[in-house]
Amino acid sequence: MAGLHTAVSAASLLALTTWCCHSRADVGDFTPCAYFLYHGSPPKGLLGVPICQRYLNQYRFASLYSRRNRAPWYSAYVFTRPAGKRPKDDWKYEPQLAYAKADGNMVSFPHGKVDQNIVESQAVQLDYFNSSYTHGHLNPSLHHQDPEDRNSTFTLTNVVPQKFGSNSGPWARMEMTVNKLLTKYCKDKAYIVTGTMPYQTEHWLKENRVAVPEYLWSAYCCPNYTKLPENLTNVFPTFAAIGRNDSNSTEEIVPIDWGEKKEFWGYDVRIMPLDTLEMYLRDRFGTFVSVFYNQCSEP
Repeated sequence: MAGLHTAVSAASLLALTTWCCHSRADVGDFTPCAYFLYHGSPPKGLLGVPICQRYLNQYRFASLYSRRNRAPWYSAYVFTRPAGKRPKDDWKYEPQLAYAKADGNMVSFPHGKVDQNIVESQAVQLDYFNSSYTHGHLNPSLHHQDPEDRNSTFTLTNVVPQKFGSNSGPWARMEMTVNKLLTKYCKDKAYIVTGTMPYQTEHWLKENRVAVPEYLWSAYCCPNYTKLPENLTNVFPTFAAIGRNDSNSTEEIVPIDWGEKKEFWGYDVRIMPLDTLEMYLRDRFGTFVSVFYNQCSEP
């Protein structure tokens, strides 16, 4: 489909197995942060710029970034049982998107004028100012225990324009549901990938500055879990969901629940099997998409 990233980069299809190597570039290579990817393998089917999101000299999660959209296609991370309060908003940017030889640690935005190379290479706070959109975390601080991991999620390379009705309503409830399920039933590592589906006709913030997604999607992979009650056998080892980010979207993918609170009308979330999510991603991107290596079927 015109205007969408529909190819697969050869580098992003490698089975990656190491998590270290700070001498490697943080932008352009998933190898240093393969720890956050099931079997070290990123989702297949989407083309973008790999970012190993580094904060305070430690890798925290992985994102596939679209330079054109100035927004991530997805973020991938390992769930840890949350603790503590939500951190204060301290929004950051990725220096290596602006300067290839820059340090790989994310940096807080300055209080004054932002360097023009940064403005051109990625989203900045001004893009969201006086818009009708909130900062929609793909990797939410809610899904982490370590305070520094939580702080690291406040980077605009992990954020997309998200309507309040989604961000504070059904999507927030879905994130909490995932939190409770994984905390109670997942025995070892749980891998989560959360991403976006673009409009068929592009929507933008501030005159082609930042692409607005029509839907958000999320999936987890928990290969090792405890005995489940019968009503939860369909959400392990995998779970998937698509959420509306536009109250005026049609209902083919996610129907509207008119019994929802009025402020959340049209921002519903639909829970579905992983292969159903991948079918919708394939249809929208026009290419084969696989979120987890071998459908999360190996320990």
